[in-house]
Amino acid sequence: MSAKFWQNKRVLITGHTGFKGAWLTLWLRQLGADVLGVALEPEFRPGLLDQFRMIGEIQHCIQDIRDATGLRLVVENFDPEIVFHLAAQPLVRRSYQDPQATWSTNVFGSINLMQAMRDLQSPTVAVMVTTDKVYQNKEWVHGYREVDPLGGHDPYSSSKAAMEIAVESWRKSFFGDSRHIAIATARAGNVIGGGDFSDDRIIPDLVRSLINGTPATVRNPQATRPWQHVLEPLSGYMKLAERLFDAQSSGDSEQLQLLASSWNFGPLPEANRTVEELVTTAFQTWPGTWHDQSDSNGPHEATFLGLAIDKATRYLNWSPRWSFDQAVHATVNWYRKQILDNACPRALAENQIATFTGAAATLARRAA
Repeated sequence: MSAKFWQNKRVLITGHTGFKGAWLTLWLRQLGADVLGVALEPEFRPGLLDQFRMIGEIQHCIQDIRDATGLRLVVENFDPEIVFHLAAQPLVRRSYQDPQATWSTNVFGSINLMQAMRDLQSPTVAVMVTTDKVYQNKEWVHGYREVDPLGGHDPYSSSKAAMEIAVESWRKSFFGDSRHIAIATARAGNVIGGGDFSDDRIIPDLVRSLINGTPATVRNPQATRPWQHVLEPLSGYMKLAERLFDAQSSGDSEQLQLLASSWNFGPLPEANRTVEELVTTAFQTWPGTWHDQSDSNGPHEATFLGLAIDKATRYLNWSPRWSFDQAVHATVNWYRKQILDNACPRALAENQIATFTGAAATLARRAA
């Protein structure tokens, strides 16, 4: 990422108290951005943003995105140049328990944000984050492309697919003839990384079992997912935002039309692994045990899921940097050092960002 580009940029991040949002906030502050975060209070205390000691370095706003009036005032007063929309109800199994809150947050919260951006007078670009689960899942073994049909069996997936449709509608209805607002959507894979303690996610579940000294319970060990470290999609979101902003600033309508669209940011095909392979690899870094707790009567979850990333590779020159093994090791090692060695979470994250971007620089030099 270009520190020169991000220096003093006004960046609004929704969901900055969440897992991905906290990592993105830290990274952008390292690059010199002026960040305003809008989110609910974190579910767990201390939250990752607190552990990163970021509250005093950013404008920190506790605001429900479902409150259209409150959100509009925040957006208007900050007047962002770049928006990253990550605020969401992100858990599949929770969406079965509370489908209305899931749809209210993921669809109407996103609409509230877009409505607030309609009132902005200054040029603004936005990356609206959805998920790999927006696709109509046909249990294909090959990756889904951005042109494949949207769908969603569970309330979470369907809410994110509906969000994609809403973004496309607002783009065409309200932003198409206005070059000063440009919006893209980003669909990432199954993201792992240090600091995530959400319920019903495999890595946090493994870590909790390791802390308690009990076998981990694993659902659907043969289900395949596109596993990737959190820094991978974040680097894609940032690169997409940079390109959108540059195209908007230069008035390049052809590039804006290309970039203001949907984008997949997934891992290389070798990282499309089963849950069992993920668990086995994780326990190579921090030894533990597990047992299969699959429930044939449990809520539906897809068996095969993967993303094709040809579009991002071709047009954004973006590609994954870490292998499956590197991503899993970096993730589990983060937890192990924090919990067993009492290491500073922020220092761990900053070291991983430095390693990740260093690897990117090395690969770029080799390709030159």
